[in-house]
Amino acid sequence: MNRPWQPLVRRQALAVWQRNFLVWRKLIAPSLVVHFGEPLIYLLGLGYGLGLFIGKMAGMPYLAFLASGFIASSAMNTASFEAMWSVYTRMVPQRTYEALLATPIEVDDIVVGELLWCATKSTIAGCAILIVAVFLGAVSDLSALLSIPLLFVIGFCFGALAMIVTALANGYEFFSYYITLVITPMFILCGVFYPTTSLPEGMQQVIQFLPLTHAVALVRPLVTGQELIAPLQHLLALIAFGTVATWVTVILIRRRLII
Repeated sequence: MNRPWQPLVRRQALAVWQRNFLVWRKLIAPSLVVHFGEPLIYLLGLGYGLGLFIGKMAGMPYLAFLASGFIASSAMNTASFEAMWSVYTRMVPQRTYEALLATPIEVDDIVVGELLWCATKSTIAGCAILIVAVFLGAVSDLSALLSIPLLFVIGFCFGALAMIVTALANGYEFFSYYITLVITPMFILCGVFYPTTSLPEGMQQVIQFLPLTHAVALVRPLVTGQELIAPLQHLLALIAFGTVATWVTVILIRRRLII
């Protein structure tokens, strides 16, 4: 395919998004149970359990601190798992993309459509945790609603990063490397469970290059009603990660699907 080395964004990508939505709609009940049930267990067990001993952290109850971190990390996890396991399943075992390419849909439409779907699922997952947090009394400020469109951006960013791994994968076991070496360290180090300022100074500089750090820095103040610090810087960082990753993903998926 003779095409400039950048993603071609067309409205046909919405057809891919719609196809995924129609499939997900059949599984909506168990999916929502997971989205609501898992954060409820985490927030009850860690938020109340550890919160009893920790008390306040960064000037807020630990339950609120933890809930706001989980909202951001949930967007990361949901987008990453969708962009790896689900996308790989559609691309290889099910060969769904071969059928799509027999229509006017092109490779770029598939990639962009999948990323839009990853972002959508991230938003759903994050909203589920937000609702649970409100129910538990961890959220009381209306500014938390502003985090919802932000979840879409976070999901798109992490979906694009994970799809790079999918484009290179030769089996499901390949994803374990990304989960172990990238997702888990971000989950632990990027401020979900404790302020990043508690880390050694050198490590604080390193984690500024990790996208979850910027996601948490944006979501937590919005959810807890605190002041945003350098919001444009964090937002541009997420957009930069997502843009570069999308560009790389398109190139790799083109090579994989077009012989």
